[in-house]
Amino acid sequence: MPRISSKYGGDLQSREVVLRREFIQGLAGDAYAYQRLLLALAAHLRAFFRRRLMSVPDEVEDLVQETLFAIHSKRHTYCEDQPFTPWIYAIARYKLVDFFRTQSSRAPFNVPMEEDTDIFTTAELDANDALRDLDCLLQGLPDKQRLPIMHMKIEGLSVAETACMTGLSESAVKVGVHRGLKALTQLVRKKT
Repeated sequence: MPRISSKYGGDLQSREVVLRREFIQGLAGDAYAYQRLLLALAAHLRAFFRRRLMSVPDEVEDLVQETLFAIHSKRHTYCEDQPFTPWIYAIARYKLVDFFRTQSSRAPFNVPMEEDTDIFTTAELDANDALRDLDCLLQGLPDKQRLPIMHMKIEGLSVAETACMTGLSESAVKVGVHRGLKALTQLVRKKT
């Protein structure tokens, strides 16, 4: 399995560019680009669903797989002149709505959908001030600290998933998160 490089650890705009390029290369027949894309999307979707399904975490992986399958089967509907990640998150949102419909008879969910409207906009490309500040702070850290923090603390990946994506050992990932958070704390204290 190819290793996902640190190119997925950049800011949101560069992440959009890389994911879109991998998708288009995959559509053109580059199997490795498509595999890298699916691995990266799985990580993003996993974090997306985990945040919204905290009461039923066992359903997250099924929704990730269903969404990846829907992306694959609907890949011909993507317009290359449009942003890529809003298209992805629209599919994820529809899968989430379908899940809530099937579950509504079993357990009531109180998740206001208006909070998810941001997934249809390019706001993901134009990160808000807090994300920009965090990105600036993270850029000051070495990759051994920055990437584990981004993958684990921001995207919600596990230690094992982060180790696989970064090429670091699991213990190095844990150390990187610990040292990186400590360094971020010191940077924030200096700025305040």
